[in-house]
Amino acid sequence: MNGNVAMQGKLNARVIRAPGPGLWWFVANWLRWSKIKSLIGVFIVNPIANFFGLMTAYGKLEATLIKANGQRVRFGVLDYRVVTTAFVDFVTDQLQTETSAFGDFKYHDSGVGTTDPEITDTDIETTDGESRATGTQTETAHNIYTSVGTISYTTGKAITEHGLFNASTSVTLMDRSEFAAINVVNGDSIQFTYSLTLTAGG
Repeated sequence: MNGNVAMQGKLNARVIRAPGPGLWWFVANWLRWSKIKSLIGVFIVNPIANFFGLMTAYGKLEATLIKANGQRVRFGVLDYRVVTTAFVDFVTDQLQTETSAFGDFKYHDSGVGTTDPEITDTDIETTDGESRATGTQTETAHNIYTSVGTISYTTGKAITEHGLFNASTSVTLMDRSEFAAINVVNGDSIQFTYSLTLTAGG
């Protein structure tokens, strides 16, 4: 007996991305002078500075809302900011006398303050009452430090700011960002991704 068996199949795949917050959130977040100034700084001034051989540093904050039912809402980039004077002073001190706290900038805090960030900030404006999250630390490129931390919420509130610190309470603020409200309720959490890009001069 002779026979032939032929099998044929077809597999289609597509990427299913988490939905975003909608157009109005992006309009509310980015159509403000402080945000426009940060975009100009990162995408225009920063490349010019690098061209002339100047070392630069800037922060980027991204977020994903994880609802209590598991649904994810990807907000993408919330803010681009410069690092604080407190962090710059801290780095200068570490070059003289190193401490273990230098490698601990992984503690994420969030709040409900709405004042634009300044390099003179040493804390978030208004705490949300939740504990800081201890983020994971990675090197996403040879010159980009990244920390990812997820803050869980126990009450309803409008989250409008984020800060990265080197301890679970107080101590040194590396960067503070302010953004259009991300509304949370009990059981929700926000995964924050903070990246610090350092570009050498030359």
